[in-house]
Amino acid sequence: MGSLDSHSELPWFKTPCIPSPQLSRVAGCNIHLKLDNLQPSGSFKSRGIGNLMTRAAASAPGPVHFYCASAGNAGLACAASAVALRLPATIVVPLTTSALLKRKLVELGVEVHQIGKNLTGADRYVREELLAKDPSGVYVPPFDHPHVWDGAETIIHELRDQLEVPIDAIVCSVGGGGLVNGIMQGIESFPWSGTKPQVLGVETSGADSLNASVRAKAHITLPEMTSIATSLGALRVSEQTWRWSQKPHMQSLVVSDADAAMSCVRFANDARHLVEVSCGATLAIAYRGDLRQRIGQGLSDEEWSRKNVVLIVCGGSNVTLDMLHTYEEKYGEVSCLKVPQKPSRSAV
Repeated sequence: MGSLDSHSELPWFKTPCIPSPQLSRVAGCNIHLKLDNLQPSGSFKSRGIGNLMTRAAASAPGPVHFYCASAGNAGLACAASAVALRLPATIVVPLTTSALLKRKLVELGVEVHQIGKNLTGADRYVREELLAKDPSGVYVPPFDHPHVWDGAETIIHELRDQLEVPIDAIVCSVGGGGLVNGIMQGIESFPWSGTKPQVLGVETSGADSLNASVRAKAHITLPEMTSIATSLGALRVSEQTWRWSQKPHMQSLVVSDADAAMSCVRFANDARHLVEVSCGATLAIAYRGDLRQRIGQGLSDEEWSRKNVVLIVCGGSNVTLDMLHTYEEKYGEVSCLKVPQKPSRSAV
């Protein structure tokens, strides 16, 4: 008998997919935004982690208590999902976690511990000190589990219902690989008229464990995380992500912290959505012109203008207006992306 009751709700929902005139103009093709920043937790993580938790609760013989080690969005997804399922959760965050994210977790009403100098230390505490002493405990991994991938796969199901045009490419950010695993899995599960959509997995320099593996032609672990996009900070992508990366319709790209950060600033102006730097990595691919180079080479301007590309706006909660202002001050001169100047008062 599962632990769900009739009052529980699924921890995620179908999100809009909308055209973006601003990014389409910049990229020269048709850009569609899959707005998973609107999920209850503020990121796509609600899908995968919500699916894992829902299935775990439904299959458990009695009440369960969820435990998750996270530096940010996975913990928020676990917390928001626990609230939706009306079940308890404990989130362990490392000492490096920002006060902003810790406060958001506390406000959701879950138990929060801050232990460990990094995510590895926090995860060790979850396994050795909490789960080991709780027979009703359920471990919630941030990305490396088939149920997490199944949840992320629902994006493809939704896109096929929402878009009446062919999907030529899908762009998403890559941390540990839960999102891109679900997207690739979803693409493989459907027949496609013509060619399969290309998948562009994007990382920031210093959090590029997938790209480093692709370049080394071996599944490797980064020695350290140096990017400001901490949500992409898996030192080693999942084994499944490494396998998917070897498919001909998946590509790995890397952008700078500066370009990812400035893309967040531009996106706030263009779309009126606040997203964190990990999501800005995906947006940078459209703002910088990489799309044409990667999937539009050899096409005329007219042919390229008919292509349809979906950007997965994965969201993220580690962002504020003050942070965007800081990014503009710090990276505005070093990034190749410039925010259009506002008209002077005399010109208005």
